[in-house]
Amino acid sequence: MRVYPILAALMIVLLSGCSLFGSKDDQASAEENTTEKLLYDSAQSFLRSGQWESAISNLQLLEENFPFGNYAEQAQLELIYAHYKNFETGAAIASADRFIRLHPQHRQVDYAYYMKGLATFTQGKGIFERFLPTDLTRRDPGPARESFSHFAQLLARYPNSIYAPDAKKRMIYLRNLLARYEIHVANYYFKRGAYLAAANRGRYVVENFQKTPAVPDGLAVMTQAYKFLGMEKLSEQNRTVLAQNFPEHPALNDDGSFRYADSSIEEEDKSWLATLTFGLLERPDTPAYDSREIYNSVYLEDPRVASQTTTTSAESKQKSLANRLSFGLFN
Repeated sequence: MRVYPILAALMIVLLSGCSLFGSKDDQASAEENTTEKLLYDSAQSFLRSGQWESAISNLQLLEENFPFGNYAEQAQLELIYAHYKNFETGAAIASADRFIRLHPQHRQVDYAYYMKGLATFTQGKGIFERFLPTDLTRRDPGPARESFSHFAQLLARYPNSIYAPDAKKRMIYLRNLLARYEIHVANYYFKRGAYLAAANRGRYVVENFQKTPAVPDGLAVMTQAYKFLGMEKLSEQNRTVLAQNFPEHPALNDDGSFRYADSSIEEEDKSWLATLTFGLLERPDTPAYDSREIYNSVYLEDPRVASQTTTTSAESKQKSLANRLSFGLFN
């Protein structure tokens, strides 16, 4: 009769042993899931509070320890955003490229293309440019061109993306910026007496950046440059187009005639002071065209933008001796 208690005891031991081994696996799995969830929730908390470096650390730790976990792909996407907000544009671009390469068919891969465009545009901006008003049309146009290309790729691949409308607006802005940059270069060529180069820049704007606010200035550049080059017919053709389409341009008189500069740099008799300083001092007045306040809606809607970034007519006038000797520190 003692056999039954012994068998019962053996069954209890066996069952407890099985439950013990099973609970270890379940416990390990539960701990792993809990740790992954804790890391992700912690990263989300840091993102919401703007603690970007801490968020980056948690997202990287999550990806390293749980590369195939439930939150791995989402962590990679949010890592792009965290790098971008922390002004680590190079890392943001690299993270976006990595996500696109690893998950080309992911349902949110359009976000990676979008963030790549944003990060590329801000790449190389210094600390002063981030917080102080600056004229971005005078910066190196390389990042703007790359950013435009990335947004164009997003629209070509995912035209129905939720990020497509904003990407289109940014492309319009970038196109206007690139066109204005060409006008700045043309104005610089006027100062150097490179009139053919200035005319080429103006023609490039008219031919490649139609419907941008820089087109009127492109026509004005060609009108003046061809005049300096002695190409009267081409100068008059561009003046006619400018007067017919943009009669309010500041380079035109009320009757539509063009306010040509009196003489080119080559025609000026340089003084000994100008010769010794390579033209830094006593530089003759040179034409400069910038009609953004008239044709760009951004400047019309917010006059503060124009006062911060638009080249004023005073900049094209001859600067005082003290101003030039102090490189603009003194007026």
